[in-house]
Amino acid sequence: MTNLTAGALSPKEAIDRVAATLRRRRSAEFRFRFWGQAAIGLALGFLVLLFGAIFSNGIPGLFQHYVVLDVELNKQRLDPQGDMSVNSLYAGDAEALIREGLLAALDNPTGRSNTRAARGIISSGSAQRLVDFVYANPDLMGQTVPVKFALDDDIDSFLRGFIDRNTPEADRRINDTVIQFVDKLMASERVSYEVSDYLFFGSASRDAEMAGIRGAFIGSILTLFICVLISFPLGVATAVYLEEIAPKNRFTEIIEININNLAAVPSVVFGIMGLAVFIVLFGMPRSIPLVGGIVLALMTLPTIIISSRAAIRSVPPSIRDAALGVGASKMQTIFHHVIPLAMPGMLTGTIIGMAQALGETAPLLMIGMVAFIVDVPGGVMDPGTVLPVQIFMWADFAERMFVQKTSAAIIVLLAFLIVMNASAIWLRKKLERRW
Repeated sequence: MTNLTAGALSPKEAIDRVAATLRRRRSAEFRFRFWGQAAIGLALGFLVLLFGAIFSNGIPGLFQHYVVLDVELNKQRLDPQGDMSVNSLYAGDAEALIREGLLAALDNPTGRSNTRAARGIISSGSAQRLVDFVYANPDLMGQTVPVKFALDDDIDSFLRGFIDRNTPEADRRINDTVIQFVDKLMASERVSYEVSDYLFFGSASRDAEMAGIRGAFIGSILTLFICVLISFPLGVATAVYLEEIAPKNRFTEIIEININNLAAVPSVVFGIMGLAVFIVLFGMPRSIPLVGGIVLALMTLPTIIISSRAAIRSVPPSIRDAALGVGASKMQTIFHHVIPLAMPGMLTGTIIGMAQALGETAPLLMIGMVAFIVDVPGGVMDPGTVLPVQIFMWADFAERMFVQKTSAAIIVLLAFLIVMNASAIWLRKKLERRW
């Protein structure tokens, strides 16, 4: 340290040196602030770019093109058994009635090539849609009524502008005859562009226009239900034991170290463990929400334990002292005072852990939840999949419409995550107490 009082520096030199030091400090502070703001700006830029790409593809994926056809609901052809049962309706000739309605809307073109071209305009699942419509409206049997059907994914892509009519016919997925038929349907105002009911109420399908997230959404809910049913009580009980009951010795230190280490283990490791233990060793079925929920519960347990311990530590010691001072036992103090006051933090940590589990794909791929399952799971023992896995599967399909439906499913997943995190914030604000 410079001794100014000894005359080593004159007052002017000392002032100049201090000023130079201040300039260097301010310059360093300015550079630090600049690079920090630049890093934040870059991160926000990438975030805007990511969300822009998702929403630019995803919002159109929430919609699709439909065509309205006048279909004769002939009872003998639709219901050959005459009992209006599902089996009888599926045994009927719904596809032929739809084809007749489509040809009538196209002024009944002749020739096998024209008939074949017209048949490719609407979705291959139109017969199922007509059966569902008749089953829900049996009083319309015998009438000719307008029914809405989804257009084939190639026609939908053409109407969105992804297929250019000026491209040579040999290089297009649809020929000139199909384009003429589509133009005729557009001119008669039979084609509409509206919110896709297939996306929200349909299940897995190889046909892009029929694919939906309903099965994956129900599978996610069932899987998360098992996850929270296991992880929340175990996580809270472990946190209470480590913070309030367990003695501080080498054994509890080992437990705490392992819990902290498990929080950093890659999620795919839990998937491998679930495959080896629950499926191979215990022989549980693959691709069921029960196994998926158990694996995700084991993965989220460290997060819940750590957040619950932090919530318990935040309870002031005076609360415990006051409870013990009026004669409460240790267990009464814990369950009647500490846990209720720590519950907001515990619930917040649990919901954040559930949000993390909702977005996981790797551990569920390892236990077979990537299987192609058309039916909606009715329970935790029925085969099912989850939203992230459904998104992963759709991203691998080549059809253009799947690109948009993948982004639309991502939007639904993000909305689900935002709701869960917002509920965590709301619960914390609602239940927390300030000391």
